[in-house]
Amino acid sequence: MKLIVLTGATRGLGRALVPRFTAAGHTVVGCGRSAAHVAELAAAFGAPHRFDPLDVTDSAAVAAWAESVLKSHGAPDLLINNAAVMAAPAPLWEVPAAAFDAVIDVNVKGVANVLRGFVPAMVARKSGVVVNLSSGWGRSVSPEVAPYCASKYAVEGLTLALAQELPRGMAAVPLNPGVIDTDMLRQAWADGASAYPKAEKWAERAAPFLLALGAEDNGRSLSVG
Repeated sequence: MKLIVLTGATRGLGRALVPRFTAAGHTVVGCGRSAAHVAELAAAFGAPHRFDPLDVTDSAAVAAWAESVLKSHGAPDLLINNAAVMAAPAPLWEVPAAAFDAVIDVNVKGVANVLRGFVPAMVARKSGVVVNLSSGWGRSVSPEVAPYCASKYAVEGLTLALAQELPRGMAAVPLNPGVIDTDMLRQAWADGASAYPKAEKWAERAAPFLLALGAEDNGRSLSVG
């Protein structure tokens, strides 16, 4: 059975994955920004699972959380960076600096903070898979989502560079989940998001896909489905 560390575990894709992983007998350690949502997950999935409130943009808090998790559970077999935000759709020149910064801070710097916390222990063990959630907008672009596109292009590059740094036996994969009806997609496309699969339906395919990833997938830009 695997130990899975999952950021952004309380909403959207992350929340849909948790019951799939636990039902398959795996242990999930997750985090989310909302203490209330974290408490809901913790109540639904008790020990050995663990869920903590965490802001991935806070490098010191992430480091402390990672240290605590490594002590209580050990190094993850599967590390999934799912935490992400999107600015309100607008032409780039109309996006406030604070909104642009928030996207980069969560989607790029947050990923780096989590990698910094867990990857050294995985490297020391010379095993484990890192999955950083990218997007179709990390490989193509659309108008009025430039900050999000920039952040996900950065995730692609960061992950592919990381893949070249890992020892044999490990993998780093940038993963495009596909187009899913989530709160984030509704922010971009409003009611048009309803034409796409719900997160729970997506997780039926995504969970086994993620669990099957191995060293042979290192450095591959993959998509679910």
